[in-house]
Amino acid sequence: MIAQSFADIEKVNTRKVKVGVVGEIYVKYSSLGNNNLEQFLYEEDCEVMIPGLLGFLMYCVENNIIDTVLYGGKYLKSRISKLINDILMKLENAIIDAVKQHEGFVAPTGFNHLKTLGEKVIGLGAKMGEGWLLPAEIMELIELGYKNIICTQPFGCLPNHIIGKGLIRKIKGIHEDSNIVPIDYDPGATKVNQENRIKLMLSIAKEKLQTEIMLEEHLKYTDTLIEEKGLHIINQGIS
Repeated sequence: MIAQSFADIEKVNTRKVKVGVVGEIYVKYSSLGNNNLEQFLYEEDCEVMIPGLLGFLMYCVENNIIDTVLYGGKYLKSRISKLINDILMKLENAIIDAVKQHEGFVAPTGFNHLKTLGEKVIGLGAKMGEGWLLPAEIMELIELGYKNIICTQPFGCLPNHIIGKGLIRKIKGIHEDSNIVPIDYDPGATKVNQENRIKLMLSIAKEKLQTEIMLEEHLKYTDTLIEEKGLHIINQGIS
């Protein structure tokens, strides 16, 4: 199995800044479209999570069902779409089960849960750009611990700006500790400008991570002192 092959690779567990990448379907996945964003994040010593393509395929099919519910239409089209998504959901469940068998991997939460998360932010009738899926993926990544989000957007793409950049404030209202930055990608935009904005976001994330690590070490040290003090008192009582 693929998951087993990756699980067998020797690794060193290190706390790193977790960054999720969402956005317009092409710019999100294409290194040509996002100026090698994923590689840049690895070089910045980040742990990167990009949602899979299967969720987008299920989203496209699901919209046929949603349209029938909201606006009416042919029942047959809705029924066929549901059968297709049922098949894709079985495939998704098989993937999730395979990933969950091994420690150290982060499995997606499943399409139905993703849909529920999207409804918390925007109506399911929103299909412009990546529609309700984009904010749903942001919400899912935050739940999975990837609170630092980069929203990749084609320059001047109004639909993507509305459901991406336009909903950041609402998402932050739900998850106040999230750190989200929209980045526009355009042939005329300078790579340095884009990377500087990302570095600013990462500097905040790294500072938060360092604070968390220091706090955890302090709590461990305090717990150790309390335990040692308790044992000392017990030993004195026995003697």
